[in-house]
Amino acid sequence: MPTPLLEFVPNFSEGKDRAKVDRIVRVMTTVAGVRCLGTELDASHNRAVVTLAGPADAIGEAAVLGAAAAMAEIDLRAHKGEHKRMGAMDVCPFVPLAGASMTDAIATAYRVGERIGAVLGLPVFLYADACRRESRRVLGNFRNKEFEGLLPFVGKDPELTPDFGPERMHPSAGAVAVGARKFLIAYNVNLATADVQLAKDIAKAVREKDGGFKKVQAMGFFLDDKKQAQVSMNLLDFEVTSIRTVFDKVAELAAAKGVQVAESELVGLAPAAAIDAAVAAHVKLPKFDAKEQVVEGKLAAMGG
Repeated sequence: MPTPLLEFVPNFSEGKDRAKVDRIVRVMTTVAGVRCLGTELDASHNRAVVTLAGPADAIGEAAVLGAAAAMAEIDLRAHKGEHKRMGAMDVCPFVPLAGASMTDAIATAYRVGERIGAVLGLPVFLYADACRRESRRVLGNFRNKEFEGLLPFVGKDPELTPDFGPERMHPSAGAVAVGARKFLIAYNVNLATADVQLAKDIAKAVREKDGGFKKVQAMGFFLDDKKQAQVSMNLLDFEVTSIRTVFDKVAELAAAKGVQVAESELVGLAPAAAIDAAVAAHVKLPKFDAKEQVVEGKLAAMGG
């Protein structure tokens, strides 16, 4: 039987200091068999998305080391950014790849969550397919309060009792959301306008919770560095709603207000079944490179 491989996509609350993020990544990749497929920093969101892959046991060890490194490097009391966050290592999702099942990903999430809680003293909330409370299946249901909003409630509100670890927020590192899920594609569409309200209106129109596309989460942001409005999306199941589908709708709604799409952004990687050169060209994704932006292509290029 092939060794179960998992993708691991930790998000860290640091998008401006590359040296800090690089130190965290180096710690995680000291584990034999773990490969870093990409690291992306977003200064406006003040967030880093790291993509790693490897055998399930090794990936689990890397996750615990990454959480510890983030505690040492990131202080949320001094953190500000467009993206909602509640922890230094904010989310810790495991995704089944070759030879692995969702059961493998969930088991890894449980082991990692328990260790982070017990060893590091961080409160852990299980989410997505690893959730033990249905109310936590959707990350936003509890993270929307963010670090500052959760501080007075964790340990006092029964709805915010952690699944593992102490019943209190860590004073500087917050809490960690540990989960198992299908491949999530973080995909943004930048509009050729500074009108952030338009981006927010479009986000509301395309996201599932407001009657839009299934398995789509979306928010509107203003990107200070680019002076553009952005529709920032998570595609939770690209087989249900594709990159092309959401791009076409965003472009249609923007055009109705006289605004064009400037370009798209793929944050992290996507599977080969979700994107190819033709789709990338259609959605205005600049400089698409399958060896860098597609999981299978990246692993193949690394000899995996």
